[in-house]
Amino acid sequence: MATSDATAARQGAGQREEKDRLTALEGLAALSLDALSSVAYGPEAILIVLVAAGAAGLRYALPVTIAIVVLLAVLVVSYSQVIAAFPGGGGAYAVAKRHLGTSPSLVAAASLIVDYILNAAVGISAGIEAITSAFPGLYGARVWLCLGALALITAANLWGVAESARLFIVPTVAFIAAIAVVIVAGLLRSHPVVPLAHPGSAATATEAVGFLLVLKAFASGCSALTGVEAIANAVPEFRRPRPRRAQHTEIGLGVILGAMLLGLAAVIRKFDVAPSGHVTVLAELTSAGVGHGVAFYVIQIITLVLLALAANTSFGGLPVLASLLAKDNFLPHVFHLKGERQVHRYGVIVLAVAAAALLVAAEGNTQALIPLFAIGVFVGFTLSQTGMVRHWRAQRGPGWGWRAAVNGLGAVLTFLAIIIELVSKFTEGAWLVVLVIPVMYVMFTKVNRAYKRIGELLGIGRLPPPPHREESLVIVPISGLSNLTEEAISEALSLGDEVTALNICFDDSEDRAQDEEFRRRWDEWSPDVPLVTLHSTRRSLGHPIVEYLRVLEEEDRHQRLVVLIAEIQPTRWWQWLLHNQRGIVLDRAIKHGTSNVVVCRIRFRLTSLAGDPAHPAGR
Repeated sequence: MATSDATAARQGAGQREEKDRLTALEGLAALSLDALSSVAYGPEAILIVLVAAGAAGLRYALPVTIAIVVLLAVLVVSYSQVIAAFPGGGGAYAVAKRHLGTSPSLVAAASLIVDYILNAAVGISAGIEAITSAFPGLYGARVWLCLGALALITAANLWGVAESARLFIVPTVAFIAAIAVVIVAGLLRSHPVVPLAHPGSAATATEAVGFLLVLKAFASGCSALTGVEAIANAVPEFRRPRPRRAQHTEIGLGVILGAMLLGLAAVIRKFDVAPSGHVTVLAELTSAGVGHGVAFYVIQIITLVLLALAANTSFGGLPVLASLLAKDNFLPHVFHLKGERQVHRYGVIVLAVAAAALLVAAEGNTQALIPLFAIGVFVGFTLSQTGMVRHWRAQRGPGWGWRAAVNGLGAVLTFLAIIIELVSKFTEGAWLVVLVIPVMYVMFTKVNRAYKRIGELLGIGRLPPPPHREESLVIVPISGLSNLTEEAISEALSLGDEVTALNICFDDSEDRAQDEEFRRRWDEWSPDVPLVTLHSTRRSLGHPIVEYLRVLEEEDRHQRLVVLIAEIQPTRWWQWLLHNQRGIVLDRAIKHGTSNVVVCRIRFRLTSLAGDPAHPAGR
């Protein structure tokens, strides 16, 4: 009966855990917003480069977009294969770790972490720019608006992965519908409803259309491809069957994103749209297609919401990646911990803090962040696809040849994209990413070496020697007689063979008088524990205790020295302010001043110390 109850309890817990995971639709809302929302700034990034060649350059926007969509198709197919081969998640990190080795996997992880942080900052800043395009009076407050949006998204993710994903389904569908309206309305109209402020035909050429200019435009437009890998990184967040749901989500993302990019590029080509000051290209296209009425403001607000929520892709992917790194001892183990509702809260918090710092540094300007964008993720793309080629060659299962060919093509294309990105954006800020990725790699290796050293000292993985009893002396620092003193002495007697109470007396007349009274009361209490009084001329608690402990260490009469520090656990958080920090001071002094003393800090609840007169300690 007990066994069946335990089995039912486990099944119930498993069902509840599955409910906290993602369906395919929720996965599209939670993990694809980065890629989907990039249509708000990806086409504009292309035009900002091509406008240097005037109207002739702007006409290359559609061919550049087609090249980007072809690369998107290759990546979607490639990452669908990654999902099937690595259902444990981790994307580029997991693939590179298994097939390329530790160092390439850490480079992939560092590049993805950098890109996740940049994605969160870019998504939020682009969302705020969308709303300031509709309401120019808000432009001066864009940094505060960015930080407010980031705070809301962080709170939603700390609430829970599945819960936050359900919140994002409606705005995701609304954004897709809004972009569809802009595309269809633009393609059906022969002339813009609202004349464009800066049509492409009026753009002034500052340089000729050349191959390098087109490549630079391609590199900038590749910012639309970030986020494609997020689904493969977060496969464990999906409901069963996890790989199949994740693959459906990946394919759906590719189809929708490709259609939106091509549709917007066609409208840009039709109306000769050019970038214009503080008004986004998407806002110009919306004005051209539906006018400047209610529909315009609704679409801009939807864009704001979706772009701000696009940061959720990072909040879904980075914490899972950080958890895998922590599990492999390359990040602190707290990143592997999960809170309620399957949330890696430490990864969420670190991501939020880093994104906030970027937003403040860039003053909420999306174009200031774009040069840093996409480089990191293409490093991950290349390593992931290269690793998958080795994966298929090692397995040699049915169809392995064409699968390896697809991944090989993806690796070549994404490597070429890295070269283009670095060459075209290096002086615009890409050098910072090139610097940060090695720094993160070094950090990972140092963390790993520290854990290895700790593991060797603790003997992790080896059978420890048999436990044995050691004679111990427990020292209890006290400052008076109270219920807390009685509890501390009682705990010490239960822990050690010998117990000594320790009192500090400073050499002035007032303290000496108090010490004499204290000794009189101690003898009256008679706890059958020796009391040692340390006289000190220095108004310091830690120094005399440390000196006393050093003498005991030198005498070497006890196999183990333990200092038990008794503290009060307040019933209200604000009551911490009412108590001194004696425990912290003693703990720090003893750990820094001695070599082989165990410090034991025990907190007693105030309610447990309030006993009756017959038994003062209330035990």
